[in-house]
Amino acid sequence: MCGRYVLSLPPSYIRSRLVSQNLPVDDAPRDDEQQTTYNFAPGGRGVIYRPITRSPHDGEPSPKKAKLEKKTSYHLQSARWGLIPHWTKQPPEYRSMMKTINCRDDSLMENRGMWTAMKRKQRCVVIAEGFYEWMLKGSTKVPYYVKRKDGGLMFFAGLWDCVRYEGKEEVVVSYTVITTESNAQLRFLHERMPVILEANSEGMGIWLDPERVGWDEELQGVLKPFEGKLECYPVDPAVGKVGNDSPRFVMPVNSRENKGNIANFF
Repeated sequence: MCGRYVLSLPPSYIRSRLVSQNLPVDDAPRDDEQQTTYNFAPGGRGVIYRPITRSPHDGEPSPKKAKLEKKTSYHLQSARWGLIPHWTKQPPEYRSMMKTINCRDDSLMENRGMWTAMKRKQRCVVIAEGFYEWMLKGSTKVPYYVKRKDGGLMFFAGLWDCVRYEGKEEVVVSYTVITTESNAQLRFLHERMPVILEANSEGMGIWLDPERVGWDEELQGVLKPFEGKLECYPVDPAVGKVGNDSPRFVMPVNSRENKGNIANFF
């Protein structure tokens, strides 16, 4: 699973990184609107990347006999981690929301269940720098940090939805991270891992294709263990407490920066 990750970069920097990888960004949150942390937990407001397709006459009467050409733009969007279905009437309890922070890839194979509507046309990419996973050693849980070997951003495959609660005006956008079986490198740590897409890859193109409405074998085929190189190492156990935040959390626990920290027990 994926229950904690890193999002310490402001939207302006994320935008520049995406553009440098030939991923268009037509809109993004302001830096002062977005939560940044080295210990991003469920319920927080993360950043997703998704296409938005509109008719040029949205909001206006459609001209008769006119052929409308739809326009697609790509947005970085602030959204809540823990998908809240559009049919929800009242804000969910935290325990309920925790059930939708992840979506198993194999649960998307059948056309039933809560993910059916989202998987057809509400696909997105979740922006992260890396993620944490805990290994049980005896009675102790040891946190590990996982990141790309090349230091690049991680793009998790995700699904999104939006809801307006009864009696409220605000529209709440939320998302889930899709998980798959772990690759050989991470199997020692956990049986599941996020689906990680490569920027501008065929898989990312298929996943974000706004013209692909429905579900097919190609989309299901995108959801597979990461084939690139990852770096994985134990980190400060203080990351286990939600609310703690420090750049120290992404450093190896035995690094020079961490050796003086009394919280380390290695």
